Amino acid sequence: MTDVIHKGGCACGKVRIEARGEPYRVGVCHCLTCRKLHGAPFSFYAVFSRDAVTVTGQLLVFKSSEHGRRYFCPACGSQVSSHYSRADEIYVYPGSFDEPGRWQPTYELWTIRRDPWLPEFPGVVSRYERDRPKWSRTAP
Repeated sequence: MTDVIHKGGCACGKVRIEARGEPYRVGVCHCLTCRKLHGAPFSFYAVFSRDAVTVTGQLLVFKSSEHGRRYFCPACGSQVSSHYSRADEIYVYPGSFDEPGRWQPTYELWTIRRDPWLPEFPGVVSRYERDRPKWSRTAP
């Protein structure tokens, strides 16, 4: 793990997040769940070790699926993080960091649901019609 600390937070500043080191993987998901929950054509996320991320401030927890939890600021509604069936990983949203352009995705999920008007994302080397066929800590 590196000494680099990436800082960010919600829109109103009541929740702050710090992520140490670099993410395991950075991706884009076009599934209907992500689209509906984000109110956007895709979700963009960076996956870190749960031990590498510290969140301060009160969070509202939403159970988005059988294995998924999403965490929001109760004051402004910003989605700060989420986690799924692997409890040792946490998904954070690059747009909430103070340096939002730090990472770019290397893979896309659920391209079967991808809007046709979206241009190709530079740097994406793997595209999957649905989920990644085999789980791994890193991607592609």
